[in-house]
Formats: sequence, structure tokens, C-alpha cells
Amino acid sequence: MDERESRMIITTTPSVEGRAVEEYLGIVSGEAIMGANLFKDIFAGIRDIVGGRSGAYEEELRRAKEIAMAEMRDNARLLGADAILSVDLDYETVGQNGSMLMVSASGTAVKLD
Repeated sequence: MDERESRMIITTTPSVEGRAVEEYLGIVSGEAIMGANLFKDIFAGIRDIVGGRSGAYEEELRRAKEIAMAEMRDNARLLGADAILSVDLDYETVGQNGSMLMVSASGTAVKLD
């Protein structure tokens, strides 16, 4: 893989300044669903009661986002893209009592000039 192939531009904007879209390749996405750990839930609940931020949940969110973004990027590479435009990240709780966290990333895979 040469350097151009290893660098993927990922942006929330609909364009890349100074570069024209040569070809639209389609929508790409990636998802990550993470189960909440019982002990993290307990400590997060205590932290919520006494105030402050829940480091355990923040780390899970960060990890889920990285997985979703990596999956989206891999799907774009399979299409031959060198950029993903208009990226949107969504966060939701799913499962019984919101026991799982889902992060989805989607965008438009393109080839730039």
C-alpha cells in the first residue's frame, strides 16, 4: 500500500477545500455495539450520584467510535475511495433497559482529483 492509499480523508463537511470530487462511490457505514459492563454500570451510577464525569463510559464511547470509524473507512477503501465526506456519527442505547451502546458512522465515499 503506497502513502496515498494509507491516508484517507474523513470529514464532516460535504467537500475538501481545494479538491474536486472526481467520482461518488456510494454511502459507507460502520457500526459498533458495546455491552455495558456491570461493574462499570455500578461505578458510573455512584459517580453520577456524587457528580463528575464517568470515565468508564467515556472510554467505551471512545472505543465504540473508533471501531465504527475504522469499519466505515475499511468499507470505503474496498470501493477505492480516498475520502469520506459528510460523515455523521450517531450514538444510541439499545437492548433491554438500554444495556448496550451503539455507535454508527456513515458518510459518502468519493474519489478526489
